[in-house]
Amino acid sequence: MPPAVYLLALAVFAQGTSEFMLSGIAPDIARDLGVSVASTGALTSAFAIGMVIGAPLMAAVSLRWPRRRALLVFLLVFMAVHVVGALTDSFAVLLATRVVGALANAGFLAVGMATATSMVRPDAKGRAISVLISGITLACIAGVPAGAVLGQVWSWRAAFWAVALVCVPVVVAILRSVPATTPVAEPVDAGASASLRAEQPSARRELRELGRPRLLVTLALGALVNAATFGTFAFLAPVMTDVAGLADGGVPVVLALFGIGSFVGVTLSGRLADSRPLRLLVPGSAALLAGWVLFALTAGSLPVALFLVLVQGTLSFAVGATLITRSVYEAPGAPTLGGAYATAAMNVGAALGPGVAGAAIGTGLGYRSAPWSSAALVTAALVLAGAALAVGRTRAAARHTRAATPQGAPLP
Repeated sequence: MPPAVYLLALAVFAQGTSEFMLSGIAPDIARDLGVSVASTGALTSAFAIGMVIGAPLMAAVSLRWPRRRALLVFLLVFMAVHVVGALTDSFAVLLATRVVGALANAGFLAVGMATATSMVRPDAKGRAISVLISGITLACIAGVPAGAVLGQVWSWRAAFWAVALVCVPVVVAILRSVPATTPVAEPVDAGASASLRAEQPSARRELRELGRPRLLVTLALGALVNAATFGTFAFLAPVMTDVAGLADGGVPVVLALFGIGSFVGVTLSGRLADSRPLRLLVPGSAALLAGWVLFALTAGSLPVALFLVLVQGTLSFAVGATLITRSVYEAPGAPTLGGAYATAAMNVGAALGPGVAGAAIGTGLGYRSAPWSSAALVTAALVLAGAALAVGRTRAAARHTRAATPQGAPLP
């Protein structure tokens, strides 16, 4: 694996830390800026919305840029808004930086996926994507707790400064390791051959890939599995403290367990997503559903709950990362926007899951309803996969029948 891919993952680590660290520093932000803790929830929502909108939008804007320029622009903007966030005394300005930061994050991740997969063999895209996504899982293990510690020791502003500083070596690495130009970015004159013109980046052509049914199904499956993951993750602390009886001081350990599991899952995906995805997706999805049901039923037992946190973290990210990889394979005509589609699908799930679980909890069903909601979302994914498979087999059978019928012969 090229060293540049690991350095791109370092940027993803910083961006993942930024996305999730607010859960540990929200009270400090509220107190410092004179707003309610509930109001700080808008910072998280703004980031999620920016990621969903920004992934395809920023990837399309930068489609004809050399990838080095695109990565640098997105990363420098991301760093700048964190510096502004660390300095501001205005909640409105901080909210605006979260939106702009999310747009830059989404653009970087989309272009980063395209860059990483272009640096490896065509049959190693899954490994490259798993390395990038491991940056997010490591953010859950180390970045988010570190941000909380910085907030406690100094202030929440120190966490913003730290995110910006982590990106500095990545800027240097991009300048040294990513080519200044890419073949698809070269200008093409009117007399160029049709094949050469076809190789040039085109937002319209890449958007047409969204008409591929297999791609749409894969993206929808990825969104549902990620929704299940974040549906419980968003309420993991109260599930463990109020239902399992864990002391408040043990919550960081639980989050670390989930993060370790997610790292193991991404690693498994990197080994199987390219060559043997079904060997992971089929049993992994069934086990994921069973795990969420078991978690909901046994959440009152602390040892079992702790074990399932690790297991579900592993399964969730193994299945989710594999679906992300397959979505890139299913969009061969969208080398840049394919990563954007995957990024958007992930963040649709990240926004949908907590909403579904929160609605269930809000009806008075209790915190156990969070893993039940995750089970329901995985069930929806399995139903969708089964329906898509049945439709595909029916169409294949119809094509086989037409091909086997002699031209002009009456159909039975």
